[in-house]
Amino acid sequence: MRRRYREDSPIAFDFAPMVDIVLLLLIFFMLTSNLASRNNALPLDLPRASTTVQETPNLPLVSVDASGKVYLNGKATTLTRLGAQLKPLLASSGGLVGLRADEKGSYGTVVGVMDVIKRAGGERLALGTRQP
Repeated sequence: MRRRYREDSPIAFDFAPMVDIVLLLLIFFMLTSNLASRNNALPLDLPRASTTVQETPNLPLVSVDASGKVYLNGKATTLTRLGAQLKPLLASSGGLVGLRADEKGSYGTVVGVMDVIKRAGGERLALGTRQP
């Protein structure tokens, strides 16, 4: 039995699919905003570099701010605890560690962090910079 269109029947618009699309877009933007915020977790004034490479997402990230405080993946730590906290993360990254240091920070602290990374089993460093 076919239904025929009549002039007197009202046209209805179903909003359910549009609500689904809006919710999916909202979820997408929430997830991508969380992923992009990892780079700017700490307010560091990184040195400039003429060439840059994209960041690896599973990379353990060690940061040193201008006052010399050390952070591992955005959480505050000390040089003495950094090695023990870093060892389990190095297995998944293949020995690669990201190091971000503030341009105005202490050079001695950065070298100390590099020593701890090496003793923990880090084989390669990815230095964080900003684009010119």
